[in-house]
Amino acid sequence: MHFVMRSDATDRDVGDVVARLEAIGAEPRVSSGRSRVVIGAEVLSPSDLADLAAIEKVVDGPVRLVERQIEDEPTLIRVGSVTIGDGSLTMVAGPCAVESRDQLFASAEAVQAAGAQILRGDAFKPRTSPYSFQGLGEAGLELLAEARETFGMPFVAEVIDPRDVALVAEYADIIRIGSRNMSNFPLLREVGRTRRPVQLKRGFTATVDEWLDAAEYIYAEGNHEVILVERGIRTFENAARNTLDITAVPVVQRRSHLPVFVDPSHAAGKRELVAPLALAAVAAGADGLMIDVHPAPDEALVDGAQALLPEEFADLMHRIRAVAAALAEA
Repeated sequence: MHFVMRSDATDRDVGDVVARLEAIGAEPRVSSGRSRVVIGAEVLSPSDLADLAAIEKVVDGPVRLVERQIEDEPTLIRVGSVTIGDGSLTMVAGPCAVESRDQLFASAEAVQAAGAQILRGDAFKPRTSPYSFQGLGEAGLELLAEARETFGMPFVAEVIDPRDVALVAEYADIIRIGSRNMSNFPLLREVGRTRRPVQLKRGFTATVDEWLDAAEYIYAEGNHEVILVERGIRTFENAARNTLDITAVPVVQRRSHLPVFVDPSHAAGKRELVAPLALAAVAAGADGLMIDVHPAPDEALVDGAQALLPEEFADLMHRIRAVAAALAEA
């Protein structure tokens, strides 16, 4: 059972509820959202707390702070001059992995010129094979920081190990949890203790409920700046790397106040599919897109088959603007 406190409840009000619960033998668990506190406890009769006016409602069942049943106002996340979740479309683009300074800077210059606001590029890469390129580590983060200074673009980078969270947070403007780590609960808790925005990719076998539960791990630790990223799920279909669940965009937006991005590159796995999926995501109302862009995809060390050339990305940006403008007029 969960006791949802009023938005104007004070620390003293919360303490009164906790004390009452303890007095009747319950073990209260306090979780804080942006504007509300939720107290969970096993209670036989909620009427024992009926006289406490600071309790807004009692929910007999699971409660998530990331859902609209607790927080209805959309979460706005500010990164540099970019505001995520305010109704505008945030474009994140760049190489899947940082391979060299020349490769990163060529990508950053191209995506900035085309209109991207945030740079992507990973220094740590979780790979299926232990013999594949695993990233440049801290040297890659240093290059990303240099690119940020040169091009004025904040950047997002993945973290795959709880021991590296502090290091990545020291450099990156946004930390990303990849699909393979969506259920790595120690890692989720660790990024939840940082004060960097977090992108949380949906696991390729995860339901929407499991995805929101993963976000709750981060949120419950006090980090309320979470961005959900749909990147395709594994189905029986093998025409693409994954099946982009475009339905997830409106479904999650109805249920959660967190911004929802789409990563068509990792959903598709094929360059020719990226643009149609990106346009579909814009039409579905996604808050942002993540696009892989590489100056020489055939030479890429990671996911070259899905990376757009700079000129292809520039063309896609023109089409994205056209779709976004049509939606604004509708």
